Amino acid sequence: EVQLVESGGGLVQPGGSLRLSCAASRFNFGNYYIRWFRQAPGKQREGISCIRFKDGTSYYTDYLKGRFTISSDIAKNTVYLQMNSLEPEDSAVYYCAARTITCPTPYLTDYWGQGTQVTVSS
Repeated sequence: EVQLVESGGGLVQPGGSLRLSCAASRFNFGNYYIRWFRQAPGKQREGISCIRFKDGTSYYTDYLKGRFTISSDIAKNTVYLQMNSLEPEDSAVYYCAARTITCPTPYLTDYWGQGTQVTVSS
């Protein structure tokens, strides 16, 4: 069974940083586009940055004023989301998703991870 597994979430104070990881189980990210999403309680799932895994080309990088940076590690078959200057409004469940051809959208994707909770609070 194909799985995406997110990790790295947790509780952080405002202004702090976290790095989320998205690892693939039983398939290779090679030909996929990987995108991070987040969903806060009562809100729609929103897309964050996206990366074309095979060459590291990133998309939607201006989102969230550049505080979040997406990257990939081919050797580890993993995609990361570095989040800096975190604000309480960034609290949400963060998901990664994979799709061939182009970046995933909330309604068009091949695989979803189970999500990891990020809470920004003092």
